[in-house]
Amino acid sequence: MKISIAQLNFHIGNFEGNLAKILEAINIAKQDKADVIVFSELCICGYPPRDFLEFDDFIRQGEACIERLRTSVSGIAVVVGAPSRNPVIEGKDLFNSAFFIADGEVKAIAHKALLPTYDIFDEYRYFEPASEFNVVEYKGKRIAMTVCEDIWNVGNDNPLYTICPMDELIKQNPDVIFNLSASPFSYEQGNSRIHVIRANVERYKLPMFYVNHCGAQTEVIFDGGSVVMSPDGKVHDELPYFEECIKSYELADVCKGGIDRERPKDKIGLIHDALVVGVRDYFRKLGLKKAILGLSGGIDSAIVAVLAQRALGAENVRVILMPSQFSSDHSVNDARKLAENLNIQYDIIKIEDVYESYMKALGPHFTATKFNVTEENIQARIRGMLLMAMSNKFGNIVLNTSNKSEAAVGYGTLYGDMAGGLAVIGDVYKMEVYALSRYANKDGEVIPENIINKAPSAELRPDQKDSDSLPPYELLDEILYQYIEKRQGPKEIIAMGFDEKQVRRILRLVNRNEFKRYQTAPALRVSTKAFGMGRRMPIVGKYLS
Repeated sequence: MKISIAQLNFHIGNFEGNLAKILEAINIAKQDKADVIVFSELCICGYPPRDFLEFDDFIRQGEACIERLRTSVSGIAVVVGAPSRNPVIEGKDLFNSAFFIADGEVKAIAHKALLPTYDIFDEYRYFEPASEFNVVEYKGKRIAMTVCEDIWNVGNDNPLYTICPMDELIKQNPDVIFNLSASPFSYEQGNSRIHVIRANVERYKLPMFYVNHCGAQTEVIFDGGSVVMSPDGKVHDELPYFEECIKSYELADVCKGGIDRERPKDKIGLIHDALVVGVRDYFRKLGLKKAILGLSGGIDSAIVAVLAQRALGAENVRVILMPSQFSSDHSVNDARKLAENLNIQYDIIKIEDVYESYMKALGPHFTATKFNVTEENIQARIRGMLLMAMSNKFGNIVLNTSNKSEAAVGYGTLYGDMAGGLAVIGDVYKMEVYALSRYANKDGEVIPENIINKAPSAELRPDQKDSDSLPPYELLDEILYQYIEKRQGPKEIIAMGFDEKQVRRILRLVNRNEFKRYQTAPALRVSTKAFGMGRRMPIVGKYLS
C-alpha cells in the first residue's frame, strides 16, 4: 500500500478554498500512484472552528464537501477530518470525525474519543466523545484511524484520560495507525510530538502516519512537522516545519525501519519562523495587506518590524518614528537606520508640541501636582492615537510591539503602546526578544547593534531605564516563566532560591494587571502557556493580591 500525507494550511470556514486544496492534493497523490491520502483534523472546516460549530449552516457546508469528495473522487481512498452529526438525542450534537472515503462511498467514520479541555482547547464544549472503535479494511490492510488527542494519553507521566482508543483498536489487529491532528505550535511541541508518537509505536508495534496542520489561525499557529514513524520507533520522515507539503510512502518501506530522519529543532529559529507565519496568515486570511507600527529605536519594535517585513514584504510595512523631548538622538538614528536596512517606508512625527497642548489643556486641573506616570502615559497614548489615525486613513493595521515580560507585569499603557490589531511578540519574553534579534542578524546586520546592546528604556522621562521600575530581565523572565508556564506558586519559586520580596512583588503585578491583558490584541502563541485564550484568569481574584 502506498500512502500519501497532505500537510496543508487550511482556513477556518473557507469551505470552497479548503476543498480546492484537498482536491489538488488528491490529484498530486494520484499522479504518485498512492492508494490512500490522509489529511489533518477538521481540515474540511479548518481548526479551531469554535462557536461556528453551533451554526447548522456551517455543519451543512461541511457535509456538502464530504458529499462532493464521495461523488467526485475515484481511484484513491481519502481520509479527511470534519464535524459529523450525532444521531442520538443524548449527548452533544456533533462528533469530531475522520472520514474514510473510497469507491464512491464513506466506508468508515471514526470519531475522536479524547476531547481536550486544557490550554487553548475546549472541544468538549462542542463534541461527543467516541464510544465505539473499529478499524477499516482497505486493499488488504486494516487501518486504525485516530484523531489528534487520541494518541496523547500514551507516553505521559500524568495521563488525563481513563482510556486509550488504541487499546481498543489493537484488539482488531490493525496493520497501521493513521492520526489526523491539529496540534498547535509551541517551541517545545516538536520534541513532545515525537515522544508521544514513539511511545504509541513502541506500545502497539505498528507504524504511524501522523498528519498535522500548518499555518496560523489568529493567535494559534500550526507548525506542520507531520511524522511517519516505523514500528521500531525510528522517524522514517518528518515533514518540513511551517510549510505545506504532500509526500508519499510505501508502507512496506516504512515497516522495514532502520531510518531516522528527525529534523533538528532550534528554539529561537522555530519561534522566528512561527511569528513570520503568524503575521503573514493573520493578514492574508483576513484579506489585509499593509501593516504599520511605531518604531522607537528600542529592541521590541525593531524585531516586530523585521518580522513584519519578512512576513508581508517591505512594500507593505510602514513605520512611524514619534520622538518626544525625552527621546535620545541615538534612538531616532537607530530607528532610521533599521528602516533603511529593511527598505521600509518611515515617517517622523514629533510629538512634543502635541504633548504640550495636552499639558496646557490639563494644566488647570494638574496644578500643584508632580510629573509622574500620568505624563508618561499621555506620551504613549499620543503615539497610539497617531498610529490609529494613520491606520484609519491609509488602511494599515497597527502591530502591537509589547513583549510578554512587559505584558505580564503591566509595564505598558492601555490605549497607547498596547494598542494594535495583533500582538506579534506578546508571547515572547524580553530575553527571548534579544535572542530573536541576534537570530535576525545571523546572515548580516539588519537590526543595528546599538539597538541590541543599549539598556532598554521607554524614554518617557529624562534618563529613564526599564531597570528603574523592574528587576533585571534575566531575573524577571525566570520568575515569570516559573509562574506562568510552570504554574509554580510563590512558595515553590522562593524555594528555588529567588528573593521572597521580589517574587511576591512580581506575582502580584502579574495578577493585578489581568485587566490590561483582557483589553489587548491577540498574541501569537509560541510558548506552552500564552496570555489570551489559553490562560483564563479572573480579573478580580484576590490570590496573591
